[in-house]
Amino acid sequence: MQKILDSKAKSDLKSANFKALVNGDSTHLYVLRNTKGMEVSITNYGGRIVSLLAPDKNGKLLDVVLGFDNIQDYLAKPNSFGAIMGRVTNRIANGTFLLNGDTIKIDKNNGQHAIHGGSKGWRQQVFRGSQLSDSVLVLSYLSPDGESGFPGNVKVKVRYTLTNENALIINYEAETDKSTVINLTNHSFFNLSGNPQKTVLDDILFVRAKHFTPVDSNAIPTGEIRSVSNTPFDFTVPTSIRSAINRDSTHKQLVFVSGLDHNWILDTDGNLEIPAASVYSPTSGIKLTVFTNEPGLQVYTGNTLDKTQKGKDNIPFQKYGAICLETQHFPDTPNQPTWPSVTLNPGEQYKSTCIYQFSIE
Repeated sequence: MQKILDSKAKSDLKSANFKALVNGDSTHLYVLRNTKGMEVSITNYGGRIVSLLAPDKNGKLLDVVLGFDNIQDYLAKPNSFGAIMGRVTNRIANGTFLLNGDTIKIDKNNGQHAIHGGSKGWRQQVFRGSQLSDSVLVLSYLSPDGESGFPGNVKVKVRYTLTNENALIINYEAETDKSTVINLTNHSFFNLSGNPQKTVLDDILFVRAKHFTPVDSNAIPTGEIRSVSNTPFDFTVPTSIRSAINRDSTHKQLVFVSGLDHNWILDTDGNLEIPAASVYSPTSGIKLTVFTNEPGLQVYTGNTLDKTQKGKDNIPFQKYGAICLETQHFPDTPNQPTWPSVTLNPGEQYKSTCIYQFSIE
């Protein structure tokens, strides 16, 4: 069953603007609603969250994710706005890793390195959509053996559920016919003020993590696990992003990536009932709390946005204009054998859950 966003959608998005043929497959726009008035619009092109309407402290629905109002803008330039990242999110150093003694070479699409699954990563693919109800959407995709250099035919299923408690639950499942690597996440760019012209620097960030994984000047993890204590990366107590960065703006880790773009090692032991992180906008009163069974969380503060692209309402994407909270295994894990593995073997099932819970504070 295919339900597609209708003309009465609160987001003002038009389903006709998301119809296209990409790699011979049709793209659509779907809408999820709950009884509290929340609405989430998703396209099967890359499984992207295009719009997410959440109530602010005055009860007004605000669109709290960056995105475009038509499919052509998503196609015009490779981007990650709202998409499923796969087969492997984040970076793989030199586009190379060992798997069961074999050297695997994958597509380098980030200088000498690979990022977000290469140029044929899942953010560029068209998923098959099946809307099970007003609040549940399932997207599926068969990634062929050798896609971007990754081994194995991989079947993936992503289920989006919008609950009446204003939570968006994303469940990932995957299986393979050959040993491969899998590390999936959602790459939504959140601006909880509902105004992309306002940065997220004054938002209050909490991350339940005492350690993070430092990177080199190419944003590749060094392999070190470092304490956040006495660094700009300590969000164990809710802290404004601006004050954290200003605490030591010359810190090499901040300079390397022009802000926050790092992986935190979560102290949740994969417990979905323990908040892994949260971000709060004093402007709107909207709080986003993240729950996950993943061991890591990549926090990115839109450091490379530079106003060259314009999103919904023709508003340019500006530096620090959004925050991404990407639940995941650690970056470059295939090259770090002591870190939690991302290897998936035949007969095994990959499962990952991310919950984005919205509330008012």
